[in-house]
Formats: sequence, C-alpha cells, structure tokens
Amino acid sequence: MKKNILRIAIAASLGFVACAAYAEEEFQGAWYAVPGVSYMSSDNDLKANDGGGAFIKLGKELSPSWDIQGGVGYNQANQDTGIAGASGHYKQTTLGLDALYMLSRDKFRPFVLAGLGVAHNNVDYSVASIQDKSHTSWLAGVGVGAQYLFTDSFGIQADVRQQWSRSSAKAVSQGFDSDGVVGNTLISLGGIFHFGAPAPMPVVAAPEPVAVPAPVVAADPEPLPVVEACKPNFETITISAEKLFGFDKYKLQDEAKPVLDEVAAKLIAHPEFELVIVAGHTDRIGSEAYNLKLSERRANAVKAYIVTKGIDSSRLQAVGKGKSEPVVECKGVKGKAAIECLQPNRRVVIYAQEQHKSGCD
Repeated sequence: MKKNILRIAIAASLGFVACAAYAEEEFQGAWYAVPGVSYMSSDNDLKANDGGGAFIKLGKELSPSWDIQGGVGYNQANQDTGIAGASGHYKQTTLGLDALYMLSRDKFRPFVLAGLGVAHNNVDYSVASIQDKSHTSWLAGVGVGAQYLFTDSFGIQADVRQQWSRSSAKAVSQGFDSDGVVGNTLISLGGIFHFGAPAPMPVVAAPEPVAVPAPVVAADPEPLPVVEACKPNFETITISAEKLFGFDKYKLQDEAKPVLDEVAAKLIAHPEFELVIVAGHTDRIGSEAYNLKLSERRANAVKAYIVTKGIDSSRLQAVGKGKSEPVVECKGVKGKAAIECLQPNRRVVIYAQEQHKSGCD
C-alpha cells in the first residue's frame, strides 16, 4: 500500500511537470510564506509506520526560473519493530533550504527541487537495548512539485520528495539496526501567501487629440515672407529589444551591431546634436526594481557599443525606464500570449535631447 501511494504521487507530479514545461514566465520577484502539512513514508530500517507532520517555509522568487525556500519541518510515525512490548515513535525535525527550478510562471507552476540542511532523528522506542536513539546529521533531498495561484497573493503548493539523513540507533540483540543513511519519502501540501509583490503599474491612456480650428487670416496683397525654423534632422529611433538582446538578457547579440552601426553613422553625420539619450524599456513581467536594473544595463550596453564607433561618450546618456512607460497594456493577457502581446514595450529608444543652435539663427 505504501509503495503504491508513492508511485501514484510521483507519477502524478511528473505528469503535471510535463504538461506545463513550456508555459511562459510571469515573474514578480515576491516573498511568500508556505505553511502546510506532510505525509511521511519512513525508511524500512527505521521500523516505523507511515506518519505525518507539519512545516513552515519562507520563499523568494529570485528570477524567472528560480525560487528558494527555507524553513523547518516536523514529522513522526509510530514504531513497528515487532519487538514484544515495544512502543513509541520515530520523530524527525528538519531545518533546510531548497532551490526550486520553476518550469512556468503562469498560474500553474511546476518545479523540480533540490535541498540541503540539518536533520535531527529521534528513534524514541521503549526498547531498553536500543543505543544512540537521538542523532543530528546532514540532510539532502530531491523532488518534484507544483504551485497553483488562485490570486496574486494566495495559492497552494504540493510536492513529493525523497529526503536522506543519518540515524545511529541500533539494538543488535533485538535485530534492530538503523545505524546509517535513512531515506524518507515526504508528500507535502501547503498554502502560499505572497507578500512584497509589486502591484502592476497603471497605464494612463493618452488623451484624445483635440481638433484645433485653422486661424482665419485676412487677405493681404503683400504677403509677409515666411521664415522657416531650424528643423532637427536626427529622428527618434526605436529598436525592439529582440533585435538587440536575448530574453531577460543585457549582452548585445551579434545581429544587433549592424543596427547600432547605423545609429553611430547618423551621430557622426550630425555633430550638432550635443546630447543624445539612450533609454532602455522593459515590459511589466517582473518586479519594478528588477526591470529598472535590466533596462539600465541594456541602455549602457547600447551606449558602450556606440562609443566604440568613435562617438564621444559625453554626447550619450544612458537611462533605464524599466516598465514605467509602456506603449501597450495587454490587460487580462497571461502566459505565452502576454510575452507576445507585450513585445512593443521591450525596446531601446534613442533621441536627441540638446541641439547646438549655430547655423539656425
């Protein structure tokens, strides 16, 4: 019965991992708490029945692909030694840190995990001949699981893992020996309570253009000469981030260089533009701080390349706008569709800020 339950749990976990392996990210960089309960199938050497317990963890979304979770857990199971008159429990207390590789950032989030920590194993059986009942050792584990978010602030998490530690209990005269590495299987279910996740920045729609009536000009037999204002000849240049960088990256791709070579040629041809802004922009996926840093790095990467083409660095100013100036909103769009819909927001914009006035008087 014990092994059947484990096979079903592992198969189900691997199944939902496979189903969602290609879902796209909705990374927010949030902190969250995961309190929950667990079912434990103990190692055969411990001579204990199946048991259960509880845990609490603190988690952090580190990147679109990685989370960490650290916390404490406690499980216990009734002894099943078969020794006449024996009673008591096997008890395990753990303190550990897990790394979770997230296969999706949509509402349904499968993951694989690996963890390290410390375990205290207490073989608290009423058998006088058992030696070294209590032992503290290293802890290691691997597993699979998934999260499901009902809202931005609440969800559930389930996982199944194999967890190894060391016990030193034994009673040679009674045929009991759990002195060595023991492996327990845990199935866990908990609630997810997000906090610290940045709220999406509202997008303010541009006002509708107001038609301005043409002025009425009285007829004049002697029309005044028209003096044409000095017009700027360096247009605003908008380059899609996909042409410059990989997704969530800030290192320039080789195919970006011909595009930026053209920008450098225009700057060389128009020295009258004394200050040109290189502004990086991202989409709304991810935290505000994360996107601001990414946009700054992208803007600086573009500036650094243009400078290598002979442009004085004092003429260029790199700024990061993060997700503060979107051009599309994509309300209600999630997952892969959101990545595609938000593509226009991921861009680098190059425009002149100051123009030398000589020759325009």
